[in-house]
Amino acid sequence: MDTLTQAAVIDAIRPVKDPELNLSVVELGLLREVEVDAGEGQVTIGLTLTSPMCPMGPQIMQAVRDAVLRMPGVKFCGVDLVWSPPWDPRVDATEDARAELGIWD
Repeated sequence: MDTLTQAAVIDAIRPVKDPELNLSVVELGLLREVEVDAGEGQVTIGLTLTSPMCPMGPQIMQAVRDAVLRMPGVKFCGVDLVWSPPWDPRVDATEDARAELGIWD
């Protein structure tokens, strides 16, 4: 059974937090795309940020890359910034993350 799956990659990224909000990038809904080629050991991540001017963008991208590269069988991980659609916590974040952010609608 292949352990390098999209779900496994998302679980590996789950501990990575946005340092300013102290919430998981997964729970915030910042992951836009996860492509896995298990045979080649390649993972490509489409990631957005809370703002195009996010000062922690490079650190978040590197933390995501590092989390994936620690997975068994991963030889390459590319992290691409995706700006469309823009991040909207009311739509993208989980219910728990919205509560942490004070969004109650």
